[in-house]
Parts: sequence; C-alpha cells; structure tokens
Amino acid sequence: MTFKGWRAEALEFYEGLEDDNSKSFWTAHKAVYEAEVYTPMAELLTELEDEFGEGKIFRPNRDVRFSADKSPYKTAIGATLSRGGYVQLSADGLGAGAGYHMMSADQLERYREAVAEEVTGEELLRVIAGVEAHGIGVSSRDPLKTAPRGYAKDHPRIALLRNKDLVGWRQWPVEPWLGTAAAKRHVVDFLRHSRPLTEWLDAHVGESLAPRGR
Repeated sequence: MTFKGWRAEALEFYEGLEDDNSKSFWTAHKAVYEAEVYTPMAELLTELEDEFGEGKIFRPNRDVRFSADKSPYKTAIGATLSRGGYVQLSADGLGAGAGYHMMSADQLERYREAVAEEVTGEELLRVIAGVEAHGIGVSSRDPLKTAPRGYAKDHPRIALLRNKDLVGWRQWPVEPWLGTAAAKRHVVDFLRHSRPLTEWLDAHVGESLAPRGR
C-alpha cells in the first residue's frame, strides 16, 4: 500500500479519545484506529525504511503503574526509526523528533565531556544553529538548574552542559496536506535537516550500556 496521509477520521478519533479515554470508547472505535491511524503510519514507515531504517510503532496503551493519571490509552500514535527519528500524530497535528531523549549516566558523562571540549563543543553549537535554521527547535526537556558536578558555572557552553537530553522537534498544525502524501515530504525534510544533530550525538555520545539516570 502507498502512504496517502491521514484522513480527518484519524484526527476525529483522537479528539474523541481525549474526551472519553476509556476501554469502551477504544473498543467501539478500534477499527477506526487500525484503518485510519495505524495503517497510514505503518505505510509511512515502510516508505521511510530505505533511508532512515526500520520503523517501530509504539503500543497504544499507557503504562499507568507508576502514574497518577490512570487514563488507559495514549492520545497520540508514535513511532521510532532505527537510524534516528520519531514521528507522531495526534489531534493537534503531525510532529517529528530526532536526538537523544533521557540520556543514561554513561551517555551524560560522554555528552558533557564532548560539550566541554572546545572543538566538539563548538561543533555542536554550529550543528544546532544549522538545524534551527530550518525551523526545527533544539532543546532539553528538563535541564539542570545549575552546573553539573565538576563543571564551572561560568563555562561558555553551560546551557548545553545543563542538559539531560537533547532533541530536535518540529510540530505542524492540522493542514489540508496532512491528508495527502505530502505529509511524507514534511517528515523526510525534517529527518534530513536534523540528521547533523543525530550524527553528532552518535559520534560523541553513542548507545548506553548503563541504567537510565543522572
């Protein structure tokens, strides 16, 4: 099958789920989810695979074991790409992300060492500026409020050193093109323009063998 975008029914499904996040709603509208939400995402990932790697769609159920919010279902469909990248659809529109989310202790150590080092740290600043020039925001979700241990508070790249993750993100509101194959072009452009950020992180941080944490 060829990716043709997400029809209005996909957005209406998530609007309904936001209003009634219950098993009864999900059961009654499961066929809509599978046909209008899941299938287009699977088709998109198939078309992206050659350039960006294998895609994986996250399960729609929320893990509520340690959450005060016991809503059983996610109000967005999300998927990752094995060579770096994230795609999300919700009632708010289409989103795409790239970077390292929630770095573990060993990743953070390597990240901070690379940021603190003059050559690689300045390189990251140039990478971020280049990515942001394409309308992609680069930020950390929950940075430290002060310098990490072992680093001076007046370090020239202290803002980057305080990060615990580093992600590029682009959100598009609902537009007519979302229901067409043009939605793929938006995702592809984002992934290509954000690739320098992913490449810098891959080169200087890499995968983790340690537990998640600070």
